[in-house]
Amino acid sequence: MNRWLKTVLFLAVSIVLTRLIPFSSFFRNVNTMVHEFCHALLTLLMSGRVSGIQLHADHSGVTYSYLSSWWSLTAVSLAGYIGASLFSLLLFALYFKRRERTGLLLITAIALLMIVFWVHEGFGVWWLAGFIGLNAAIYFFAPAFVHWYYVLLAFIMLEESVLGPFYLLQYALLSPGQAGDAANMRQLTGIPALVWALLFVVVSLWCAVKSVAFFGKIRAPKTARTVHTETRQRPYSRD
Repeated sequence: MNRWLKTVLFLAVSIVLTRLIPFSSFFRNVNTMVHEFCHALLTLLMSGRVSGIQLHADHSGVTYSYLSSWWSLTAVSLAGYIGASLFSLLLFALYFKRRERTGLLLITAIALLMIVFWVHEGFGVWWLAGFIGLNAAIYFFAPAFVHWYYVLLAFIMLEESVLGPFYLLQYALLSPGQAGDAANMRQLTGIPALVWALLFVVVSLWCAVKSVAFFGKIRAPKTARTVHTETRQRPYSRD
């Protein structure tokens, strides 16, 4: 089966199944968090300033940035959707390497940075606090569930990182001025929002194909610690 078609079918089944899980809507904000974090991170890398971030209950978000150049504005506008897609791919790469605990710590670190530096009011504060608390509880008090919890987060992140650009594409077709980052790119470059929305869709699907490939491979074995032994007069002795 064509890998692109396989990925689309895989995502369709995954979307249906994850939405049957109670409180799955809560976890869909992970994608929004990463999306806005990527905007903020690129702002700082471009020597700009982030005055605040808002996360909303409808899974939308806003990053308020101050930037001084056309290039920096362009980079920051591209960072949200592309960064979220690449982060989703990273989660599956960590899964393949059996680094679920590392991935969970990384997601939690992003949430901590968000609540400490940028998200200080509204729904986002309570959501971040609850998400950090849940992650900590799973990590420290229910280690046997880390694997399955991480898989849930990875798949919901993957689904949302693909669905987001498709929703944006719909806005670009029907209401270009409301097409978020694609509308920003249209104002910066003069290229229609539809073109930028299509770019985000292609990047998200490419990352999804790679992510599904990681998930389908035989997982890399855990790194074993080398133990040096030496045979002596006694039957067995370890240094």
